[in-house]
Parts: sequence; structure tokens; C-alpha cells
Amino acid sequence: MQLPAHLTLSFFQEGLPAEISVSPEALQKVTENRAFLEDLLQSGNTYYGINTGFGSLCNVRVAPDELSQLQENLVMSHACGMGAEVPPEIVRLMLLLKVHGLSQGYSGIRVALLHRLLDFYNLGITPVVFEQGSLGASGDLAPLAHLCLPILGKGMVWYQGEKMEAARALEHAGLQPMPLSAKEGLALLNGTQFMTAYLTHSLLAARRLTQWADAIGALSADAFLAKDEPFRPAIHRLRPHPGQIDTAEKILLWLQGSELIAQPKEQVQDPYSFRCMPQVHGTSKDALAACEKALEIEINSVTDNPIVLHDEGAIVSGGNFHGQTLAIHADLAAIALAELANISERRNYLLVSGQRGLKPFLAPEPGLNSGFMISQYAAAAIVSQNKQLCTPASVDSIVSSNGQEDHVSMGANAATKLLRVLRNVESVLGIELLTAAQALDMRRPSKSSPALENIVSRLRHSVSFMEKDRVLHADMVRATQLVTNEMPSA
Repeated sequence: MQLPAHLTLSFFQEGLPAEISVSPEALQKVTENRAFLEDLLQSGNTYYGINTGFGSLCNVRVAPDELSQLQENLVMSHACGMGAEVPPEIVRLMLLLKVHGLSQGYSGIRVALLHRLLDFYNLGITPVVFEQGSLGASGDLAPLAHLCLPILGKGMVWYQGEKMEAARALEHAGLQPMPLSAKEGLALLNGTQFMTAYLTHSLLAARRLTQWADAIGALSADAFLAKDEPFRPAIHRLRPHPGQIDTAEKILLWLQGSELIAQPKEQVQDPYSFRCMPQVHGTSKDALAACEKALEIEINSVTDNPIVLHDEGAIVSGGNFHGQTLAIHADLAAIALAELANISERRNYLLVSGQRGLKPFLAPEPGLNSGFMISQYAAAAIVSQNKQLCTPASVDSIVSSNGQEDHVSMGANAATKLLRVLRNVESVLGIELLTAAQALDMRRPSKSSPALENIVSRLRHSVSFMEKDRVLHADMVRATQLVTNEMPSA
């Protein structure tokens, strides 16, 4: 698949393409850009990172015959990642985004280097990259160094289902290590592709989770004998936030045709966790939409430094590698997702509280059986962890590179913890789904809507009604897998 000139989040909706290519027009632009750089290098002028040292060593001039070694030293010295390995699907996304960024034609690289990154993606050579090490400011230096080490035949990769040394993988694939030329190491390492890959991966999953939150919330509302009055359009046209309107509409659609929702209700109002779903879910949707807008700009940007402006006849040092926008939006996305779990856990708590004709902890024989008592504990523990993880990374900064890099975004930390929050939200929604299905089955023979009954039926393929206490862990995992791997279609 040829990469489009402008990437959108929807491009990744169906998963990453098996193979990618770059248009002839983009390759021509890269060629012209490189030719301009090579002409400038003959002038004898000094250009940061091209014929100087890096960071606070920017005033140290490097001899012309050492420019290739300078770039290779940069990649090797910056490969200082630590922590867990980045999931391979995110590493492949990093490769795709790096190719897309470099193909804009302002990074001064050779076409051959772009083709080598395409080889890695298309042949399934997936570098081993580590989660920790980027400050999210001078680019994602450490993660991108590990991503690009295999170009030199160094580092580790996954290839054909095996983790191996990069040199061995290149040999098996019929490739040779490639020396770097002037500017190329800097173009590879400066950039925000680690942060953008994590944010892209997480925002795609967030689209699915907002749909599940509406569906599971509607199921819980029906099982709790809540009223549908708070979801009526007349309320929301008076406070017309897009996410709020969307959520109210979606919940009414999920409830359409339910016997339970049509029953007369004794209560005047329901607790906020039911009544305010449009306001809470909707605000999360609006926040995530803002994050998507910022991300789309970022993935189509040139984020290395210096930028080679062949069309303006200049090489300019700037700060497009600084990840502040990604850091703030990753923090915002984490907060938005965490709120879906916060309100979910409260609905789960009410379902097991023994109210409105439901037995305590949804146990058919409470006392002898504890039912869903401790699954609510688990949800509460996970929600509490999310609150800790949602402490913003973007308000932090540590001086680095001998004071040259005196403000950093910490966007990489924001991006990686966003994924942890997302996984936690999947678990909490899975627990609520399990609980709501148990509560609904206790309302039999009354039925919910056809759409919600379909969701319960899908769950019941792998998780049966709990007649008496059993090990709930496996049930919780299966419910979470449904939320993680499928869409909540009727």
C-alpha cells in the first residue's frame, strides 16, 4: 500500500498494512532535498549536527572525512533505552511513521536510507525498542536509536518469529548493514515517532472503548431499573456539547425495545453514574476528539532538526522535535479514558449493592456465596491505580545535555502510561459487563433490548451465569477480551 500524502487516524482503523511504499513524487522530493544538502556541505559552513557535535557539543567542528562516523556514533551512543520492550505492533507503527515523516522531503536523507526503512517494515524486521529513555524533547532519541541500530547491523530485532541479532536477520533477509551519510543519523533520531506511535495506538483503541462504555452503561442502567428520561434529546439540545449529544443518542438506541426500560419506575432520579452518563462519557469523547486532531497534525509533520529547506535555500535549526503538544494531549487522553473507568466502577458498585430487588453481590444464595463482591474490589483497585497514573507527565521537566536542553516535555512517559491507563479501562469495563449481565439474568423473564441482549449472548458464549461461587478471574479475563478485541455492535 502506498502511503497517502496525508495520514489520518482512520488510515490505521483496520490495522497496519502488510506492506507500504512511498510515491514517486515523494522520492523525487527526497532526492532534490539531499542534493541541496550535499551542495551546501561543499561551502565550508557550519551546520548543527551535520558537521558539528550534538547537544552542548554543538560548537565542536567535525572534519569532512568523519561525517559518516559522526552519524553512526550518534545512533550507537544514543541507544540507551531501558525497561520493558515496546510491543512489536507499536514498533512497526514507529517505522511507518518514521518513513512518512522522512518522505516529506525536508530531512536531508538519501533515498537509499528511506528504502532501507521500507525493507524493515515490508520484510517484517522489527527492531527491539525499549519503553524508557526518551525525554520527549530532542526527539525520542533513545527509542529511535534502538529503532535504527539495525540499519548498521547492530542491536536486536524480531524476525520470522524469533528474536535475534540484527546482523543475523539482515543476512537471512539478503541485506547488508548500511553506513550512514551526513545528517542521516540526526534525521533518524530527531523526531516524535515513539510518542506518536503510542498515541495513535491508544486513540484507536479509545474509539472502541467509548462505544463499549455507552453500551455497557446502557446495559447496567437497564439491569438497575434506571430511567431513560436523562437521555432524552430535549435535555441535551440545551447544553449541546457534541460528545454529550452523541452519548445520549447512543444510549437511547441501545435501550430501544427493552421491556425493562418500559416498566414504570418508583424512583424520582437515579444516581449520577447512570443519570450523568451523557455528560461524563461525552466529555471524554470531546477530549479524545481534540487529541485526535492534534495527533493528525503531528503525524504529517517534519519533526527532526535541523530542517533542510531546499525550496528556501536554507538549513534551519528549530524545535519541531519538542513533544509538548503530544505530552499534554497524551495526559488529556489518559484523564478522559480514566473517567470512563471511574464512572463504570460506580455503576458496578450499585449493581452489587443489593438495591432495587437485586440480591447482595448478585449471588443467588448470598451469605453462603460472596458472588461479585471482590470483582468490585478489583475494579476499585484498578480505578485507583489510574488516578495515580493520571498525574500529568507534561508538567514535569529535567535539564539535560549540560543545560542545552533545558526544557523537555516528558511526552514519552505520558504516552507509555496512557497505554497502561487504557488497558486498565478495558479491564474495568470488562468487569462491569460481567456484573451487568449477571444482574440482567436475575431480572428474567424480563428482557432488555435486542441490541443489549445480543451483547449478553456474546458474553454467554464464554461465560455462564454464576449460580454459585467459582473462580471469577477467568470470567473477568474473558469479558475483558470481548471489550478489547471486538466492537459492541448489535
